[in-house]
Amino acid sequence: MKLTKTELRSEQLKLGQLQKYLPTLQLKKALLQLEVNTAQVEIEELKVQYHGLEEKVAHYASLLSDSEASDLFSAIEILDVKKRYENIAGIDIPHFDGIVYKEETYSLFDSPVWIESAIAGMKHLLTCREKIKIVKEKKRVLEKELREVSIRVNLFEKILIPRAVENIKKIKIFLGDQQLAAISQAKVAKQKILMRNSA
Repeated sequence: MKLTKTELRSEQLKLGQLQKYLPTLQLKKALLQLEVNTAQVEIEELKVQYHGLEEKVAHYASLLSDSEASDLFSAIEILDVKKRYENIAGIDIPHFDGIVYKEETYSLFDSPVWIESAIAGMKHLLTCREKIKIVKEKKRVLEKELREVSIRVNLFEKILIPRAVENIKKIKIFLGDQQLAAISQAKVAKQKILMRNSA
């Protein structure tokens, strides 16, 4: 680092930029932390819902050995899980957008009475399971971004800003000392001239 006025201006400019950008980073960190917490709550709520649905579906377990059960398995075959992405704090976050099931081929009139309820129950259960997977993925993406932003906030707060402040202080002290030395030299030179002129 050069101890010059140009370097001082450069360090002051750098400090200004760091101090201007830090609140934005801190806000992003707070927003990401809030989103991570919200995702965790959502996962817990979905798990409770999933276990409730699992208990309801368990009532059909004894019927699954029925020869008509193949219609049930065919009707709940997942072809695609749809996701949409939403930009939060500059990153794309996945959201559950529905499930595409294989087209139902069973005849409603030739199937047992329980099959329709069983299909609806299984679809609710599978939907809940896929939602949990996507919210967990969302949480992982948010946590990764939160770690990166936290590292940058720490870098700004603990290293870059204190270093710029310290550099400015060093340069100001050096330039102040130089100025004092120049004034002292000027006074000494002036006294010598005065003494020479009076002699």
